[in-house]
Amino acid sequence: MADMPANIGTTRKMSFGINGKLNGIEGKTPFLIGVSGGTASGKSTVCKRIMEKLGQVDMDHQQRQVVCISQDSFYRDLTPAEKVKAEKGQYNFDHPDAFDNDLILQTLQDILAGVKCEIPAYDYRTNRVMKDQLTTIYPADVVLFEGILVFYFPKIRDLFHMKLFVDTDSDTRLARRVPRDIKERGRDLDYVLNQYMNFVKPAFEEFCLPTKKFADVIIPRGADNTVAIDLIVHHIRDILRLKKAENSSGQHPFVYQRRRTSASSDTLSR
Repeated sequence: MADMPANIGTTRKMSFGINGKLNGIEGKTPFLIGVSGGTASGKSTVCKRIMEKLGQVDMDHQQRQVVCISQDSFYRDLTPAEKVKAEKGQYNFDHPDAFDNDLILQTLQDILAGVKCEIPAYDYRTNRVMKDQLTTIYPADVVLFEGILVFYFPKIRDLFHMKLFVDTDSDTRLARRVPRDIKERGRDLDYVLNQYMNFVKPAFEEFCLPTKKFADVIIPRGADNTVAIDLIVHHIRDILRLKKAENSSGQHPFVYQRRRTSASSDTLSR
């Protein structure tokens, strides 16, 4: 597996705290969970279900203990030549080089340091980073980071305390991707199918699928696997309870959690 390239894309605005403090409040050291899987496998939906079951969706940042970030927010700015290719469906958005991987690494390191970060939105219709539409990520107890290649680069992969792989068969993923890209991203059928056959499917087999072996927990059928999601939610609740206990005792909870992860993996992967 290749080393992470340096200086990819344009560095975006980040808001840094001082000595782990934000607005006078001690920054949190979160439990970082990576969620990978192929395109339209249900990664975002799995994260959404987890957030819903934990009652985190409608909370403001001062109350929220769990936050979710998408790797899609870290697509790098395209060059003029790449924009022309993208308009014709000839650009590979599923290649590791399509992302600003340096910024992903920097952002996750900041999050682990309890630092507030600002992440831009991404417009799929125009293939453009929306630098004027920023989402502020405040320190949290648990952070979910989901995307097709979040386990590809070792430096990024090694930051996760737990790694989940959403495993959905290719026919189901294609059946989901076609209507999604037509309805939400303004593509036509020929564009979607050509892009899938020429880039998405080969990239999944070359870059994403090999990272499945790094997962602690494999979730067959994605969000339809309510048993797996309930077990993960239970595990996160344990983490949150330990974080609360840590605040009163000063004991760090994650050594214990890393030992428990393997047991959870054995249960869910079968």
